[in-house]
Amino acid sequence: MTQTPVANASPALAPVADAPLLKLKVKILRFNPETDKKSQWVTYDIAAQGSDRVVDVLNEIKWYQESGLTFRRSCQHGICGSDAMLINGRNRLACKTLVRDVAKDGGTITVEPIRGLKVERDLLVDMEPFFDAYKAVMPYFIHESPFPAKEQYQSEADADKMKDSSNCILCACCTTSCPIFWVNGSYIGPAALVTAHRFIFDSRDEAKQQRLGVVNQNTGVWRCRTAYNCTEACPRGIPITQLIEEVKREVMFNQA
Repeated sequence: MTQTPVANASPALAPVADAPLLKLKVKILRFNPETDKKSQWVTYDIAAQGSDRVVDVLNEIKWYQESGLTFRRSCQHGICGSDAMLINGRNRLACKTLVRDVAKDGGTITVEPIRGLKVERDLLVDMEPFFDAYKAVMPYFIHESPFPAKEQYQSEADADKMKDSSNCILCACCTTSCPIFWVNGSYIGPAALVTAHRFIFDSRDEAKQQRLGVVNQNTGVWRCRTAYNCTEACPRGIPITQLIEEVKREVMFNQA
């Protein structure tokens, strides 16, 4: 089915002086649990500028063509991580993906929900299993000893150990790009392991052994097969595979 755009331009795709408009087809894998037995592709014709983001295109479709289109978005500035989706076959944040990077004039942009999680409707997936894994690694600071009278200092070298793992925004791009997660939903997944890394290597935290015990289970760190999908999918540039390997080494060193 093909939808035709309305004549009036929307604020989402407000024209920029002298910027050419690209005529695009946007194919969205849609699913309505009330009427559909399986997902189906729906194509929308739309005009957009190369500097527009994919989230702007989706907003245009939702606001002016198909109000029932369902997807998550919040800050729309690459901070909250809520609008992760499969764009042209790759996990990306719709708010950080520019039209010119995924399509040329007359081209097609395909948009699907991220994989490995139950699709609730259209591009909306059930994130509960993802956050259950996140909660399993105790994603909070644990310090049971008496705190010092002054600020608890941390050296630059110690802070540097967790600088990358502290950048995770829980968008699930890494976990839902992992082939192990696709076939084994019980695998804790890259995002949870990155969070575990952040606290395992925090010199101020006192629950290192507990977290190492969590990730050293058969659903934990040893399920990773070093496919690098997670690292390639991360919109924050976190070296996820490297961090997982560091967690593996820490588990082994603490068992010796």
